[in-house]
Amino acid sequence: MTQQEQQEQQEQQEQQEQQVGQQSAGAGERYAAAVARYFEAWNATEEGARGKAVAAAFGEDATYTDPLADVVGHEGLAAAIAGAHAQFPGFVFRQLGGVDGHHDMARFGWELVSVADGSAPVAGFDVVRLGEDGRIRSVCGFLDRVPSAG
Repeated sequence: MTQQEQQEQQEQQEQQEQQVGQQSAGAGERYAAAVARYFEAWNATEEGARGKAVAAAFGEDATYTDPLADVVGHEGLAAAIAGAHAQFPGFVFRQLGGVDGHHDMARFGWELVSVADGSAPVAGFDVVRLGEDGRIRSVCGFLDRVPSAG
């Protein structure tokens, strides 16, 4: 292989790597946007705002499963979110770390934080599957830290 051919091959390889990097960045933005909408829904405290946020974040037949809930659809999700706010008034959900994703799936950590004192008695991570429209169609949640029952 001539030096010219080697240089051309290296330039082609660099272009391919750059294209893959750009595609990954675009996909990363898709995951981050879906997760941002997820937190908007989980942090919505007013019923009307919660319904709109749930519809923006989740597909119509979305499923949500964690150790405490197993619901389907916008109404089920809104009820689960309302239940969390009733159990933990004055708390907000906050993302922990970044969002990691591939294909139509993403995972991220979160914690439930007191607005008053910053304590975070509940933490976990969720794995979501996105629909073609970018909204979440399923959530599988795990709890890593929960308050003791005492």
